[in-house]
Amino acid sequence: MSGPLPEAQPGLAVPPPTPGIQPYAGPEYWRLLAAARRSLERTGGALAGRISVPDPDDAERKAIIGITGVHVSAGTRRMTVALAALDAAVRRGAGYGLVELLIALGGPLRDRPAETASLTTARANLVSLVKASPLYETSTWFREWLGDMRRDGTLTRLAPQPEILRQAVCGLEYLAGRPTGAAAPIALPALAARITGDTKALNHGTALATVVLRALALQAGTARPASAVERRELWDRAGVVVDDLASRVLVLNMTADGEGLGAWLTSAAQYGTPFQVTLHQLTAHPIRVSCPRIYACENPAILRRACAELGPACPPLVCTEGRPSIAFHRLVSLAVGSGAELWYHGDFDWPGAAIAADVMARYAGRPWRMGACDYRLAGGSGVSLAGDPAETPWDAELREAMCSEGHAVYEEMVGDQLLDDLTRYRV
Repeated sequence: MSGPLPEAQPGLAVPPPTPGIQPYAGPEYWRLLAAARRSLERTGGALAGRISVPDPDDAERKAIIGITGVHVSAGTRRMTVALAALDAAVRRGAGYGLVELLIALGGPLRDRPAETASLTTARANLVSLVKASPLYETSTWFREWLGDMRRDGTLTRLAPQPEILRQAVCGLEYLAGRPTGAAAPIALPALAARITGDTKALNHGTALATVVLRALALQAGTARPASAVERRELWDRAGVVVDDLASRVLVLNMTADGEGLGAWLTSAAQYGTPFQVTLHQLTAHPIRVSCPRIYACENPAILRRACAELGPACPPLVCTEGRPSIAFHRLVSLAVGSGAELWYHGDFDWPGAAIAADVMARYAGRPWRMGACDYRLAGGSGVSLAGDPAETPWDAELREAMCSEGHAVYEEMVGDQLLDDLTRYRV
């Protein structure tokens, strides 16, 4: 048999009459026919090979002797049969060929060479799809994303569903072409609907969400997210809102005009009370922020001290509580857009330096005790710097000092100096 196998789909092959099946349905033929199926599937239906049965029992030995016509003594370790001989024996005894018998007994045969060729073509098409994106030429992380998926088998798993990768590329192109942060955040369901028509297509656990987050992690230079918080933060960094109640910024003494949120902020400032502002509030209650200067810190411990020691006299202070959220960006952009000057301080470690660089570049901010001299005066923390060094464009000497000293300095260690500044600029 040299032609292609019958279609490997249920219902396309007509089984032979039941009486023809019975002689080969017994257990003495099971291993022999299983070996025949494996061989035919592996070769695309070629009958030129041979199959064997190791350590045959007496019933199997007699069945194979009946096929080959060659006597083999009991106790033989292996019996071999040519596929052509088996096919001929089946035709003599049942009136149809080996392939038809195997289909009748066990269902359609697979054509593995054809499947492999089809999979190879599908993988190549996926690679071409990704390479056709403008991001492939402009973004290292995008090329790394493709390379990682080729290496670990993700492309192979996606081959039967090319639309998933096409939608992922579409989503990444859309996000890359939008302003980041607060300028134009988009809700996760809205992004999913935009690229797939299904608002739930990017929910956690979907193949689409997995491959997109994998790309966003490479873009951000972070590990793949392993928890709900990490996933939300990664989406947040890309300007995608997973939960507008979870996206928030801690504020002290920032007054604002506007009903609802504006009144709440102004009232809290009168008492020197910290206030958690959510993205939902910023969206639902438009406000106007008017102040000459805003201080920003990374650690809530600094804001807590300012609240306790300065109260209502503390100048406007916002806290990122780690990586800035979309709510932080939305609020700060409102203030800076109304003429406020942003002064930023964060941890002296590589993630902190990267955050500081992004915030100051985005809002033309000024470093708040974030220079090389401030780092050296703070002394060592006993915690070594980890990760790749980040650029410090506001003070190139700071990066050199951090590389040389090799230790981190966290905000709590310089809290006294920061509070002194807030005291001098008290309202």
